[in-house]
Amino acid sequence: MWKALDMRGWDARRFALLSICAAVFTIGLKFGAYLLTGSVGLFSDAAESVVNLFAAVAAFWALSVAARPADEEHAYGHGKVEYFAGGLESALILVAAGYILFTAAGRLFEPEPLQQVGLGLGLIAVAAGINGAVAVALIRAGRRLRSITLDADGKHLLTDVWTSAGVIVGVGAAGLTGWYFLDPLVAMLVALNIVWTGMRLLKTTANGLLDQSISGEDQRQLQSVLDRYRKGGVRFHALRTRQAGQRRFLSMHVLVPGDWSVQHGHDLSERIERDLREELAGSTVFIHIEPEEDPASFEDVDLDRRTEA
Repeated sequence: MWKALDMRGWDARRFALLSICAAVFTIGLKFGAYLLTGSVGLFSDAAESVVNLFAAVAAFWALSVAARPADEEHAYGHGKVEYFAGGLESALILVAAGYILFTAAGRLFEPEPLQQVGLGLGLIAVAAGINGAVAVALIRAGRRLRSITLDADGKHLLTDVWTSAGVIVGVGAAGLTGWYFLDPLVAMLVALNIVWTGMRLLKTTANGLLDQSISGEDQRQLQSVLDRYRKGGVRFHALRTRQAGQRRFLSMHVLVPGDWSVQHGHDLSERIERDLREELAGSTVFIHIEPEEDPASFEDVDLDRRTEA
């Protein structure tokens, strides 16, 4: 089981390396565009790519740590480190937004002419194309590998693509019309968009650190497995789930006849665990066997049913 997790961890790190390479290349393109034009709007776009680089490096580190197997000090693995990477990325995003707003505010009252706008915007367009392709790859990999780090990095890059598109429109309009105040105005809008992205990512990170339950789709898969056993008369209660990076943790009580042997109850729990791990790969399952004659068990089952309803 841990070997499979390590393979997924290595696969995730390869995508993080792809993100690092893309960030380095696009930083060169965007800062080149800024130096050619002198546009504070293009500077804001370049600054966000610097944040992308730091975020990609943090993602690679987090995924490397998360891939480590459980040990005596971390019996449940290291998956939660991905949420710390998400928190770091959120902080970097907000710092970058603040710096962009500070820089753009001064230029708003003292706009400056732009140079070589066409060439600069061409470089930004190439950078946006690269980021778009990498963003799609990261988001797909994040969903396939259940990695909040890759998913967050991909969504951040996708936001960067829309940012670049807005910058191209705004700076292009400033160059064509001579209304150079549009340049810092675009930069400030970019900064506000970055703040929105950072706050959304911060919320996702907080939910992970607070032991958020598994996704709705995973819940449906879980219930489909349990329903097969319910048809055979098996009952469940005290069902609890949580997500930690790429791993899921499932715990439940299983009610069986009190006259069953220990071996019989053990065999049933082994079958349930096997089926759950096959349906929800990368899951750790905890099962507690209880006699169905216990009055408290009836109360708990009724409570769980009301909660699910």
